[in-house]
Amino acid sequence: MPYFWVFLAALAVDLVPVVGPPAWTVMLLLQVKFDLNSWLVLAVGVPASVLGRYVLSLYTPWLSKKIIKRRKTDELEFVGRKLKQKRWQSWTFVFVYSVSPLPTTPLFSAAGLAKINPLQIIPPFFVGKSISDAVMLFTGRTAFLSGASLLMGTYSVKGLVTAVVTLLIIGGFLFLDWRTLLQEKKLRLNFRIWK
Repeated sequence: MPYFWVFLAALAVDLVPVVGPPAWTVMLLLQVKFDLNSWLVLAVGVPASVLGRYVLSLYTPWLSKKIIKRRKTDELEFVGRKLKQKRWQSWTFVFVYSVSPLPTTPLFSAAGLAKINPLQIIPPFFVGKSISDAVMLFTGRTAFLSGASLLMGTYSVKGLVTAVVTLLIIGGFLFLDWRTLLQEKKLRLNFRIWK
């Protein structure tokens, strides 16, 4: 039954047309709460997330006419232009975007606005989403368990190394300038991310 909740939670989060919590966060919370198998959480959560994004891209054109401001439409049109490139360029863009910590709501909203068949972008999204969610679930679970061990007063070299590596991975995702990487194909770090 807990895997059913993982499916519903991942589906619900990725049906939302605004940027909200990523599906991996609810997957991780349920994984830790019910002590679920990480691979089964991925096997259930990723397809639910993909289904949610697919449905989102189908109803976005209707919704966008009613609620989206011009500034946001311009941003989504940029992503849409990227998706209309040749298939290998489009798939590469979708894959890199899906692996990044950027929210995928704009990706599927742009596909909907550009009237791109969502099935055209599902394969690279599924692969990218599987990789990024696996990294976040495994590092997140390890960080959670290491943090719990540290709070209980249990210290080990393995626990400390795991905590440091996890923080470096999450920091890499946070401080990498994804827009520069995706638009200009240049690797740049941005440490000014806080308000």
